[in-house]
Amino acid sequence: MKDLSIIIVNWHSGDYLCQCLASIYAHVANIDFEVIVVDNGPAPGVVNEVRVQYPHAGIICAHENRGFAKANNIGFKRSSGRALLFLNPDTEVLGSAVEIMASELNRNTRAAIIGCKLLNSDGTVQTSCIQSFPTLMNQVLGIEWLRLRWPRLRFWGIAPLFDAPDAPVRVDIVSGACLMIRRDIFEKAGMFSEEYFMYAEDMDLCYKVRRLGFDVCYTGRAMVIHHGGGSSRDRAATRVAAIRQKQAMLMFCAKTRGRVYAACYRMAIGLNAVCRLMLILLFCPVKRQSGRQFLSPAFTKWAAVLKWSAGLEG
Repeated sequence: MKDLSIIIVNWHSGDYLCQCLASIYAHVANIDFEVIVVDNGPAPGVVNEVRVQYPHAGIICAHENRGFAKANNIGFKRSSGRALLFLNPDTEVLGSAVEIMASELNRNTRAAIIGCKLLNSDGTVQTSCIQSFPTLMNQVLGIEWLRLRWPRLRFWGIAPLFDAPDAPVRVDIVSGACLMIRRDIFEKAGMFSEEYFMYAEDMDLCYKVRRLGFDVCYTGRAMVIHHGGGSSRDRAATRVAAIRQKQAMLMFCAKTRGRVYAACYRMAIGLNAVCRLMLILLFCPVKRQSGRQFLSPAFTKWAAVLKWSAGLEG
């Protein structure tokens, strides 16, 4: 049995994937590990490149996009590590990040999951790498400017990102972009819940682990770059991603707080979308180019969210 299985789900992120694998093999040492890539593409060119450059990496071709949760579960079933690291393809491991996470996980018997500090491509902190469980307030007020202006407000759950504690701290949620978990606890928790196609599956897993009586922890000593958006660059994809994210959150609210709370969440998001659209129209007027009108990407996104909240788009 290996010490660690690193599972990467790829979907149209070929360039990022090769950078990710290069950073793993360059920096992960002193651990007996394996890498398993689940290709949700299909992307035969990427698969062939990985096979040539990284012959020790295991590759599973899913031949269709089965979603993040299901693809990770497929990778898990082919793995043998005592611990599992679920890693996005658009990440780059920095220094001894993986060894630090594995060491902290082994040291703390109550910890079942550990996450690290995720950095944007420009080196700034990605505040979404840890979160509190969703409430109507933190979802409606989930504006990055507010989070950065008052990061220590309890309902954000991001204070450890700025307090820089030496030891791992207990948090509600760590991002699935880089999430390490004990194998036995992952099995006890029922793996990733496959009703989530994309988004909220990491939140759901952290919730199930907490319900089992174990801790979810964060360490700022380990850092990983998360470029983000590697699979969703155009406007249409951003719009679809926004709807999927809200739908996944609705499912999580219904599962953990009941249908009434989920209905309140949908209504609150709709009102929030109306407010944001008004602000966008006020501060980002419609642009004209070559006789055509162009709305901002933010307007397109929140208009789609408003239609979703009204049940007009799914």
